Amino acid sequence: MITYQDLKHNEEIRTYIQKADESLRALGFTEHSFPHVMRVAEVSRYILETLGFSHHALELVQMAAYLHDIGNLVNRVDHSQSGAVMAFRILDHLNMPAEDIATIVTAIGNHDEGTGVPVNPLAAALILADKSDVRRSRVRNADISTFDIHDRVNYSVTESSLEIDEEHTSILLKLTVDTQFSSVMDYFEIFLKRMTMCRRAADKLGLTFKLTINGQSLI
Repeated sequence: MITYQDLKHNEEIRTYIQKADESLRALGFTEHSFPHVMRVAEVSRYILETLGFSHHALELVQMAAYLHDIGNLVNRVDHSQSGAVMAFRILDHLNMPAEDIATIVTAIGNHDEGTGVPVNPLAAALILADKSDVRRSRVRNADISTFDIHDRVNYSVTESSLEIDEEHTSILLKLTVDTQFSSVMDYFEIFLKRMTMCRRAADKLGLTFKLTINGQSLI
């Protein structure tokens, strides 16, 4: 069986991730390289593991997370769909079973807030992990005076965590925001669609999505 570790050590896949991120860097986007995809893989696994999913499901969601942004190599527009097609080709070439390929491709193709829907638990976990990755270290622009709103919001987040409660009834995104760089309203201006998508993804997993910023409950 192909594993998450196999994908991490595949040089072709590493090249695709690297080159996709280079395109986003040229467009002025925040970091979408290995720190991002590996964090999304870790958090996706945490979500499904906490909810009692099988080891096989944990492997698949980590693979989907690792590959989820390779479509940016083609274009930022519809990158989830192009990434799903690329992932299909890669995994088929590695002789992965069709059912596993279908599960991974479905999750990747549904992770973007423009068109994505949490159609299955793996897609839901990927959405929650991806959309909650907001942090200062993703900002690449070294000149604070030229920050756009995305730079300001990400740079303002000094701490972030995504946690499922002990009763497995809710999932909480907890952010600490330095309002010297961005306001809470700035966060909602650019992330409202993402938060709506997170709420739907949590619902798919039988959870309630909650958001706190600087100790204040907002959702």
